[in-house]
Amino acid sequence: MKVLVMYIDEFSYQPARKNLDEVEDITEGAAFSDSILAFIQVEESDEEKDVKSREKKLVNHLKWTARKNNCKSVILHSFAHLSESKASVDFTKELFDLAEKRLQNADFTTAQTPFGYFLDLNIKAPGFSLARIWATL
Repeated sequence: MKVLVMYIDEFSYQPARKNLDEVEDITEGAAFSDSILAFIQVEESDEEKDVKSREKKLVNHLKWTARKNNCKSVILHSFAHLSESKASVDFTKELFDLAEKRLQNADFTTAQTPFGYFLDLNIKAPGFSLARIWATL
C-alpha cells in the first residue's frame, strides 16, 4: 500500500466523471478544512494479507500523521496512481470502510471522497516539514 498524506488548510472536490458502473451516482461535492488528506493506493500484494492487518497499519499511520499536525479530521481518498499495482475494487473499498470506522472509534472526524469517481480537486496546503508525508505500508 502506498500513501501520500497531506495536512490541508482547505480541500474541496466536485465529482467530474464516474469510472465504476457499480457505484452510486453522486453529483454533489464537499469541502473540508484543517484535515489530513490521505491519497491511498491499495496494491495487489495487500490482498495476500488479512484486510484487518492492512486496516490497522493504515490507521496507525494516519493517526500518527494527524497527531504530528495537531489534527482530528481525516479524509480518505482512493488514488490509483501511486503504484502500478492495484488491489481489487472490493478489497480496496472494504479496507477504506474498516479504516474509517476505526478512526471514528478513536474520536476522529472522517470522510471518504466518492469511490469510483474522477474528481475535480482544490487543495490549499501549507509548506512545512510534516505537512506532506509519503509512505509504503
